[in-house]
Amino acid sequence: MTPDWTYHGGSLKAAKAHFGASTQPWMDLSTGINPEPWPGIRDLTIDWQRLPEPETLHELEAVASVNFGVDARHVCAVPGTEIGLRLAGQLIEGATRHVSPSYRTHGEMVAGSTATAWADAARSEGSLILANPNNPDGRLLDRAPLLDMLEVRAGQNWLLVDEAFADTTPATSLMPLVADDRQLLIFRSFGKFFGLAGVRLGFVLGPTAFLVRLRAQLGAWPLSAAAIAIGMAAYGDSHWIAETRDRLRASAAGLDAVLERSGYRPIGQCPLFRLIETEQAPLLFDRLARAAILTRPFAEQPHWLRIGLPADQAALHRLEHVLRHG
Repeated sequence: MTPDWTYHGGSLKAAKAHFGASTQPWMDLSTGINPEPWPGIRDLTIDWQRLPEPETLHELEAVASVNFGVDARHVCAVPGTEIGLRLAGQLIEGATRHVSPSYRTHGEMVAGSTATAWADAARSEGSLILANPNNPDGRLLDRAPLLDMLEVRAGQNWLLVDEAFADTTPATSLMPLVADDRQLLIFRSFGKFFGLAGVRLGFVLGPTAFLVRLRAQLGAWPLSAAAIAIGMAAYGDSHWIAETRDRLRASAAGLDAVLERSGYRPIGQCPLFRLIETEQAPLLFDRLARAAILTRPFAEQPHWLRIGLPADQAALHRLEHVLRHG
């Protein structure tokens, strides 16, 4: 059976099995994750014999809250944004719409949620979930239209904003607006920006009363000792965070140049990936995979292909060679 490459990125083991051995190491550009992870993980000492103390979880939320620019009481750590979205969705009542195309999870997290196009999102009724920056097209909304969407729902419905990629573009985040009297939920991912998806760490930001209900669903010890220790240290590394934002923007510009020289128009404003649109997308996916470069196709948009950032100049040159010469 051929693997479903369109379900999510990161299916590297399946790609190796399906496309076979290569003279070059496989390069996974299917996930949109920072290819240069936070390096401090090598210096951490983690106690694997004890359960995490509740105080350490609160300390993680406090450290993250400084990075987010909100009070710690509005921050709830979760074992990955995926779980945070699905648990929060169980607590949302009434009609809900999800903006499409975007994350598959958005359409599954609230039972009966209805898809709506980006052009209709501002006028849609009920609670609304969207991503900013969006995946897979990298669409980035300024604060103004988001504030309009929030104002329309004031006191009646929720605005849920998935900011999994927003560490790269903090100026557009709605996190400073999280408050007890505002029906606003923000979802943040740790693994994408810090390049450590395997840690399985995310955050839900919202009114304290909502987070109390969310924590009841999570139960005791929702995070591993490793996730807590890594998150605390990484969010405290302000120098690396600032430097990485600049580096990712420069790397994205390099990827844009390669795509343009190869005859493709790069789409998106998220520095961690670019989307290209071509009728030959299925053939291009196959050609890249046979050169041991895994990208991300999409079943609903077969003319799309998402390409993550190569790790270095050698990887970028290798991608360009296959794009231009096969």
